[in-house]
This record gives sequence, C-alpha cells and structure tokens, in this order.
Amino acid sequence: MSKQARELRQAVRFQVILKYVGQLCLVLAVLTLVPLAMSVIFGETHISLRYGVVIGGLVAVGSGLARLRTPARVQANEGMVVVALMFLLTPLVMAYPMMGFGLSFQDAFFEAVSGVTTTGLSTLPTMEGVPSTFLFARAWMQWYGGLGIVVLSLALVFQSGVLAKGLAVNEAEADDLIGGTKAHTRRVLAVYAVLTVIGIVGALLTGLGLFDAVLHTFAAVSTGGFAPNDSSLAALGLPAQAWIMLLCLSGAIPLTLYHQMIRRQQKRAMSANIVQLFAMVLAAVLVTLLLGASMRVRGGLPWTQVFHEAPLLAVSAQTTAGFSSMPCSQLDPDSKLAVICAMFVGGGVGSTAGGCKILRLLIAASVLRLIILRTCLPQHAVIETRLAGRRLQNHEIQSALFLILLFVGVVAFSWLQFVAAGYHPLDSLFEVVSATGTVGLSVGITSAELPAYLKAVLCVDMLMGRLEIIAWLVLLFPGTWIGRRMKLS
Repeated sequence: MSKQARELRQAVRFQVILKYVGQLCLVLAVLTLVPLAMSVIFGETHISLRYGVVIGGLVAVGSGLARLRTPARVQANEGMVVVALMFLLTPLVMAYPMMGFGLSFQDAFFEAVSGVTTTGLSTLPTMEGVPSTFLFARAWMQWYGGLGIVVLSLALVFQSGVLAKGLAVNEAEADDLIGGTKAHTRRVLAVYAVLTVIGIVGALLTGLGLFDAVLHTFAAVSTGGFAPNDSSLAALGLPAQAWIMLLCLSGAIPLTLYHQMIRRQQKRAMSANIVQLFAMVLAAVLVTLLLGASMRVRGGLPWTQVFHEAPLLAVSAQTTAGFSSMPCSQLDPDSKLAVICAMFVGGGVGSTAGGCKILRLLIAASVLRLIILRTCLPQHAVIETRLAGRRLQNHEIQSALFLILLFVGVVAFSWLQFVAAGYHPLDSLFEVVSATGTVGLSVGITSAELPAYLKAVLCVDMLMGRLEIIAWLVLLFPGTWIGRRMKLS
C-alpha cells in the first residue's frame, strides 16, 4: 500500500456500525414476526416462545443502538461491515428457534446459514415428520435472504444513491439506473413481491396446495431450493415442475430489467441486463445439451428420462436454485462436471441468484477476445473492451476478474479440506461449488454425519458466496478497524 493510501485511509467508526446494526436488528425483528405467527397458527407453542425471545432480544438491542447519532456520511467500509455482521448475526439468532425442533446448535446454525444465504443445503436426513413451522421458517429465511437483508433495509439506512450502489455488495444492480436508494429499493421490492404473488397463484393452478405453493414459490423466486420433501421436485407433477423452473429463471434475471421493461426504457439502458438474460438462457441450453448427451451416453438413461431431467437440472444449476428431480449422486462424472460449471457461473448481477455471475464471465470473455485480437492488429492500433455496446472501464474489468479469481480461490481451498478428509475429489468439488455458488444441489456429502469442521467450511463457503467475498475481506482487514477515523458531524 502506498504512503498516500495509508494517509487517506479511514477506519470505521464504531458508533456508525452499532447504529445501523441496531436498525437492521429492528428490521430482522419485524421479519421474525412472520414465522412467529405461523408457529401460533400451527399450535407449536414451544417454538412460539423461542421466536418471542428472539424478537424481544432484537427489539431491545435494536432500540438502544438505533438511537445513536446519525453521521452525515457513511463510509463504504462501514456499510460493508454492517452487511457482513448482519449476515453473521441472523443465522446465529435464528439458530435458537430452530434448535426447538430437536437440532443441535451446530446443525441449526448450518440450516439457518443455508436459509439466509439462499443455498438450500441441509444436514437433515429426511423431511418426513418435520413440523410445518420449521419448513415455513426455512423457506421464509430464503425469501428475505433472496435480496438480502441489505436490500430490504437500504431505504432505512443508506441515503446516497451512489454510495448504495457500492454498499449493496453486488446483490444490487451494478449501474444505479433507477435513481436514489429509496426509489431503487421500493421498485426492486415491488418486483420481488409481484413475482412472489404470481408464483403462488401459478403454483396453485398447477395443483399444489396452498402451503406447498407458498414454500416452493419462496424457494424458487429467491433461487433458494429448500423443498418440503425428500425428493425435491420429483414428488410434483410436470406442470408444477415447469412452473417452478420458470420462477427460478425469473429470480435469476436482474430484477431491475422488469422495471425497465414496464417503463419502456430505451434498449441502450437495458442492454447490459438483456445481454445477461440471453447469456444465461444460452448457458442453460448449452448445459442441457451437455447433460443430455452425457446422461444418454455415459449414464445410459432412456431418452424419455433424459428429455425430462437434463433441462430441469440445467436450469436449476444455472439459476443456482438447487431443485432437482433425481439424486445428483446418480449422475455420471461428465454430468457432474457440467453441473459444476453451471453452478460456478450462476445467474445475473442484480438478481437473487448466486455464483460468480454471468456478467463477469462475459467481461472476462471480452478481455480474452481483446487479447487475441491485439495479435492481429498493428502495434499503434487503439481498441477498447466493450460489452453490450458500452466501453468497459478499467476498474470494472479489474473488479470482475478479481472476483472470479477470489471465487476460484475459495473453492480450491475448501475443496482441499474435503479431499484431505478422504472424500472423492469430484464429489468434493461438486459440494463445495454448490455451497459457494449458493446453489444447494448435493451428491450426498452434506449430512448430519459430516465432521463439524467440514460443516464449518461449507458455512463459510455459503456466507462468502452470498456476499461475494469482498465484504468479508473488508471485515477482516486490519485497516478497517485500526487507523484514523472521520469525525461524526
């Protein structure tokens, strides 16, 4: 780090962190009222008491901290620290009511992390006999985790549209096309709510009961993948499966694209989102073809099963939804590799999907194309890296390539832990990519019998993947906490 950078660096202000953590605690308390109400409806009083304790604690802490003086300006590192702390605090708090269903703290925390990060991995051996409140609570955590506590709370916390663009930790649109933070949040939440309502109505029309329709819609729109049964989508009819896959695709599309289409904005304004949409659909088609060929040639599956399983699994992996209609442990090695690639890439920036994001892959491909093109041009030729008709800035390219590299690094480190523990290398890679991409597909490694330290590795992967690593690096960076601090005004 240069001397100038060290001199300009500003550490976070503890009062700012505490104030906004307090505000988000109040938001979380309001969100927790929903599973509390469901536990009352289902007559599970002991769970209601646990949710009551959680809500009371959050309100008490949040009310006290939220009264702290509001600063004139929030620093980017402060916003990211608040976000990271809330994604740690939420599963820690929600583990308590989940322990009321007979889970150990370790497994309850794992389940809560999987829910909040919209991953869908579970250590439970079966869903048979699991209380309804537990099923609803998991789906509900995935629903509000779909946009993240960050987006749900942006209107309350961050006033500057430019600042919010950076503090949304890459879960919001890369370009602040809609305007200020409050307007942006309202419109994105409106889209999310409309998709949810349409999803529930459509699921009811396919023959699902109300409870199952709500649970599957929550998990699909958030690209979460928690299913209320052991066989995931295999227990549903073809119309319901098709509808849920359509909902997964709708959640993996940049949510601001819907608003842009309604407002009939110019194609230039929508170009980046449209490119992401087409690229994701094209990637899903390519994965479908690869899976189909592998399932038929290597797996020996009949054509009727191939035509059903390949597109469903491809869309589920590409959107990082995590639903399936067959056990992934039955896939042949080539099919597992195809699914791993889809899970790693994921959906669009500004969507509820995980992965390193299709837009960053497109940026990397544009850079590679430019490098190859330069070999064919005179040395004095000046060419630009462009995507969707727009010139890419150097910082955008660096950020995209760096994040891809970080994802690879996290996956590689975690994979080595599983291989060292004696798990099959390909299956280990499948499980780790599924966790880091917040997908939830599993080849059977994730279970109650998994060693505690490997469960911790998967929890770290899920949290890293949900906030795309940078926020955690900011949280752990010593300069975030030690150094000069800007005065509160």
